[in-house]
Amino acid sequence: MLRRQFSHESGKTALDHAREEYFDRRRTRSLNAPSPIQQFGPCGRIMKNSAMVMQIQDPASQRLTWYKPPLTVLVIKKVHDATILAPFVQLVHWLVHDKSMVVFVEAAVLDDTLLKEYGDFSSVRERLMTFRAGTDDLTDKIDFIICLGGDGTLLHASSLFQQSVPPVMAFHLGSLGFLTPFEFNNFQDQVMNVLEGHAALTLRSRLQCVVLRKTTEDGKDKKKPTTILVLNEVVVDRGPSPYLSNIDLFLDGKHITSVQGDGLIVSTPTGSTAYAVAAGASMIHPSVPAIMVTPICPHSLSFRPIVVPAGVELKIALSPDARNAMWVSFDGRNRQALQHGDSLYVTTSVYPVPSICAQDQISDWFDSLAECLHWNVRKKQKQIDELSDLTLSSDTLEELDANHHDDRPTDT
Repeated sequence: MLRRQFSHESGKTALDHAREEYFDRRRTRSLNAPSPIQQFGPCGRIMKNSAMVMQIQDPASQRLTWYKPPLTVLVIKKVHDATILAPFVQLVHWLVHDKSMVVFVEAAVLDDTLLKEYGDFSSVRERLMTFRAGTDDLTDKIDFIICLGGDGTLLHASSLFQQSVPPVMAFHLGSLGFLTPFEFNNFQDQVMNVLEGHAALTLRSRLQCVVLRKTTEDGKDKKKPTTILVLNEVVVDRGPSPYLSNIDLFLDGKHITSVQGDGLIVSTPTGSTAYAVAAGASMIHPSVPAIMVTPICPHSLSFRPIVVPAGVELKIALSPDARNAMWVSFDGRNRQALQHGDSLYVTTSVYPVPSICAQDQISDWFDSLAECLHWNVRKKQKQIDELSDLTLSSDTLEELDANHHDDRPTDT
């Protein structure tokens, strides 16, 4: 028989002490796992390793701060969309004249002939700095990014910075808007709030993708590896071939499986709500450090999507007996064929995209799930009349009790 043991000093039971100790250790937030205690029993320890990262920062503590006032801002506008011209002119005019900031825009944006209809834009046009994507390097030139459009504008902003990315503030002026939490109505107050450093950040991890081409025996055709950072996903598929893809998948050098189907999606948690979820994968919060591997129409009933740690390196290559080449695309761009002997290496980049939150990391994500994807939307279940339900329940209980006594076996 268990007895309650009391502490003579405090009058508390051992159970009370255990409960207090539990609540002392419990985290108030649980997006990421807490740092593990490095002692396991009387003897076990984790071997000391200076490169091992034991501290995991709480995402709720990730807030924007400026060590000096931001002076240059890059405005990314959705191209070929006349509905965004008026907000674009209004924003740029306010940034240049009211905030005295240096504004960068793509040269292709200023080529839009419809901008001539806005008379007050001529006074701003000459003061804008222009660049061309893929030609001009913006590294260390931009302090702050503002996106006007849909999710594609944020993906485009990510592609412009293949190393460190400035903080990104995305306004919802496009179609879906899953990654664009800000409304443009009162943009002045919202931008000022960010410039003053009052904003939460979601660090959206990116994938570093390296393409290694096969070299000939004499090495004359050796090509420099291509490195691309992607925010959503890298997709490997069978391209125009009618045959199934035959792709070998390696994880940290170990052969995991061979993919027979239409292809494979390797995505970030941010990309889990894009192509991956359409292919049957789970949706993962962008603060979770992970890489998702999702097959596309696999020729197997048991091939389910998997989630692997963010620190692993994936290698993707054609199987030796593959009948056709495989095609790879990075965030829907730079599509190219991979032949026998070519390899694709994918791992988590050290350069995330610091996406500015309208509210916080949790509220923004679940609001996007509900509003954009209609997650868990259904008609409410009708209520049962409480009085009739009680009457029915009591009658049913009496009948069950009577039947229970009637069927009970007697002692012999």
